[in-house]
Amino acid sequence: MDQECIIEFSKFGFQYFSQKEPTLYDIDLKIHKGEKILIAGPSGCGKSTLGNCINGLIPFVYKGTMTGSLKVDGQETRKSSLFKMSMNVGTVLQDSDGQFIGLNVGEDIAFALENDCMPQEEMKKRVQTIASIVDMEDYLAQDPHELSGGQKQRVSLAGVMVDDVDILLFDEPLANLDPKTGKTAVELISRIAAEDRAVVIIEHRIEDVLHCAVDRIVLISEGRIVADDTPDRVLASGILTECGVREPLYLTAARYAGVPVTAEMRPASLNTFDTETCAPYIRRWFEDSYVRTHAEKKREMLKIENVSYSYDGVRQILKNVSVDVYEGEMISIVGKNGAGKTTLASLICGFMDPDEGRITLDGEDLSRYSIAERGEKIGIVMQNPNQMISKTMIFDEVSLGLKARGLPEEEIRKRVDEALQVCGLHEFRNWPNSALSFGQKKRVTIASILVPSPRILILDEPTAGQDYRHYSEIMEFLKKLNENGQTIILITHDMHLMLEYTDRAVVITGGEKLADMRSFELLCSQELTEKANLKETSLFALAEKCGINDPLGFVECFIHYDREVRSNEA
Repeated sequence: MDQECIIEFSKFGFQYFSQKEPTLYDIDLKIHKGEKILIAGPSGCGKSTLGNCINGLIPFVYKGTMTGSLKVDGQETRKSSLFKMSMNVGTVLQDSDGQFIGLNVGEDIAFALENDCMPQEEMKKRVQTIASIVDMEDYLAQDPHELSGGQKQRVSLAGVMVDDVDILLFDEPLANLDPKTGKTAVELISRIAAEDRAVVIIEHRIEDVLHCAVDRIVLISEGRIVADDTPDRVLASGILTECGVREPLYLTAARYAGVPVTAEMRPASLNTFDTETCAPYIRRWFEDSYVRTHAEKKREMLKIENVSYSYDGVRQILKNVSVDVYEGEMISIVGKNGAGKTTLASLICGFMDPDEGRITLDGEDLSRYSIAERGEKIGIVMQNPNQMISKTMIFDEVSLGLKARGLPEEEIRKRVDEALQVCGLHEFRNWPNSALSFGQKKRVTIASILVPSPRILILDEPTAGQDYRHYSEIMEFLKKLNENGQTIILITHDMHLMLEYTDRAVVITGGEKLADMRSFELLCSQELTEKANLKETSLFALAEKCGINDPLGFVECFIHYDREVRSNEA
């Protein structure tokens, strides 16, 4: 590597003052100008802590003990300052709400330029240009806190792009984005990764990040670097799944088919993957494994009839939407950012009343019930955990609903312990919520809604920020609840989740229902995925590349085979 080394960890370690053990151990890592690095690993492994060391939040905001050396642009960070480091490092945080400063989107994007005393006319032009690139030019006057999760992420991205820094750090940049917007974001990050910049991406969604090439994958597990190599070598090794990180679906399908995957087969991208070698294995596996399934008929439970809603009385967020939800089913509601999915969930829960139409549960109009009465029947886990958490300690937060219902202390403890165990939080039960990562906070909110056992459970982006192991634990638990009769509605951008766990998907786009169909069929339709800002599954493309005449059947085959594998492992 001829380029200058701009980030250098040497025997580096860090331990928060609030914790008994270090979060990072013995980190040796060099990142050069012009490199694009993907840092991956399970939740709580130290990825975000590593990022916070690079941007100066450690040691200047989050206090603890540092060992070894960390130099950013040749300067030992402990001898620098947060202000100096911000001149070199631009950061897009995992939690966008924690990053907003301006009263509107335009002000927020312009913040760094204002600090640099850029002339106003030049500043306005630059803000308009950057806002256009991230498709937010029509929202410059809007309060950033009122935007959808994906729109917030784009504003954060614009705020970093507008300034000229040597290092760009992205912490879970795809967590709240729909698939197509995520793909655009990855392309955007690649475009702004000029040769004289270092780009560091911390992300769980490996397949989505690898849509555009990266130079190296740095894999962290339990605070240590366990792999630092080219994407082809890391993916071929199988170490991702060993560490609780999801590998690309096409690669999982190849392994199920018995393909001996090697780095020479270029598995980092389906465009480069040696499908010619894979094809005989894939075709044989499909012939041996495929069994057609038929959806069973269930009793109608929740009925949404011709619902329309507008926040301001002018622009309709939902237009004449009708959806039937059946008892005991698990259904996905998908679509582009800002399409109205979360608004629909809010109407179901009674947080707002529809302008037109009605919502019934078992034939009863829900408008008769108060929010508290609806809460007994319908539980919701919101997209942003910070909007739900009200207690200082984890155990108190999860037990809050049960205590309000007056359950015995012994029953409360038993149910809370079970929920925390499932959500991978039992060892943290006596921790304060403030000590958790964004993904861990998400699991706290899921646990708190699971314990009261509502008839319908709505989860808005339940797996955002989760590694594959915790994702699987939560979803397998929801699957068991579903098998025992629990009705579950998932609002998600995660197409893997939709494919693996829900047989049916409702597509909302532009406030209208675009489709209501089997999940795997949706992700095999180029027309529908394009309209809804989704993305065709790589399984469909793999089947076509391998010469399978029924690629739709191949995707269905994979889903059912994969469900069996995960059920056996659970």
